[in-house]
Amino acid sequence: MPGVEPTTRSERSGKSNSIYVWFVASVAAASGFLFGFDTAVINGALVFLKVHFGLTSFQTEIAASSLLLGCLVGAGAAGKCSDLFGRRKSLMGAALLFGVSALGSALAVSFVFFTCMRGIGGLAIGLASALTPVYISEVAPPESRGRLVSLNQLAIVTGILVAYLSNWQLAGLGSTSWRWMFGVAAFPSVAFLIGLFYIPESPRWLVANNQREEGYVVLEKIAGPAGVQAEMNAIELAISEEDGGAGELFSEQMRPRLFIAIALAVLEQICGINTVLYYGSLIFAQQFHGQSIKLAIGANVIVGLVNLIFTIVAMFFIDRWGRRLLFLLATAGMAISLTVLAASFKLGLGGHYLIFGCILAYIAFFAVGLGPGVWVYIAEIFPTRVRSQAASIATMALWSACLVVTLTFLSIVDRMGLSGAFALYALLSLLTFVFIWKWIPETRGKSLEQIQHYWSQR
Repeated sequence: MPGVEPTTRSERSGKSNSIYVWFVASVAAASGFLFGFDTAVINGALVFLKVHFGLTSFQTEIAASSLLLGCLVGAGAAGKCSDLFGRRKSLMGAALLFGVSALGSALAVSFVFFTCMRGIGGLAIGLASALTPVYISEVAPPESRGRLVSLNQLAIVTGILVAYLSNWQLAGLGSTSWRWMFGVAAFPSVAFLIGLFYIPESPRWLVANNQREEGYVVLEKIAGPAGVQAEMNAIELAISEEDGGAGELFSEQMRPRLFIAIALAVLEQICGINTVLYYGSLIFAQQFHGQSIKLAIGANVIVGLVNLIFTIVAMFFIDRWGRRLLFLLATAGMAISLTVLAASFKLGLGGHYLIFGCILAYIAFFAVGLGPGVWVYIAEIFPTRVRSQAASIATMALWSACLVVTLTFLSIVDRMGLSGAFALYALLSLLTFVFIWKWIPETRGKSLEQIQHYWSQR
């Protein structure tokens, strides 16, 4: 499928203030760190939670999934909150919820209270996961938008790695170590909230909400004096052609984009990535017989490190090779890695080293493609007035799929074994490859307004 042609240097209206833009994007992306930490901390804590609360397999799935239910609700509310209060204030609300969840989970005296506190953390993640890519895409220049939006994914995988490292170190504190695992997240929550006071509101949101002068000031800091007027003219023209209501979001012109965004979000999750990120300790503890729980948790540190390294690789190539090529390389590699992993579980070939190697390869391929790329793509393809609402719907679909995968993984393993479960995810990775091949156009190097023009002409 033909893509959007890249913008040439002559088409760009001016040189952006790159240092300021990277600062703004980095502060916003700090929400990704909390996102990653809160989703991954359950991996090591589950081993202790099962004993402390005497959890069954189903209750263990609930413990892992309670966060995701909150994510679903938070993502659903993100669009309205963002449109009413702005991107930045909505992220401030998420920062407060992150802190409440961290302290509440650490101090939980019952399983019900624990799941409620994790649900609050999910609200924060749902808000942040829908809004941060939108915010960064609206402040980023075309030539570096892929890298800047990928900062959010880099922060997510950094949070995952830090959670694994923290769990590994805190596991030695004994049966109550899970409380410390959750509680330490309160510190970055406060830091994120403070940082948000030092970044501006999205200039596109300001212009769309009749705050043109404020939007111009912010845009001048971002685009530079030479490029601000041309950028402002393009934004105002694009917004004048939008009505921003539900009618536009579900219009005939917008439905193909919404379909692609939802499909990408769902396919990213049903490839099974979070089965490793959430249940890795249980898998490793089951496979590496005779080893300590701390060693099983420590294996996650390597998983997190590979995730981080290949996310950095993705940031280097996403604006050079484009989104589509990385998607195709990633899904093909994931399908092959999972197929070999399933065969290893089924036939008992290769031992621990092959199993662990396949898991690391699977994580690496995901991190270089779908991990950062899906968030970038969803944030790019919609007009300003409906961007946050569309991202909210797509993110709801993502968390719904994640919830289903997390709630069903142990049950699937009980019925089909690990080999059957990962063979299923291999098949779904192949399906994702086919979908991308047929349906996903390239968006590399174009301004948000140019992308809208491309879609309107299709």
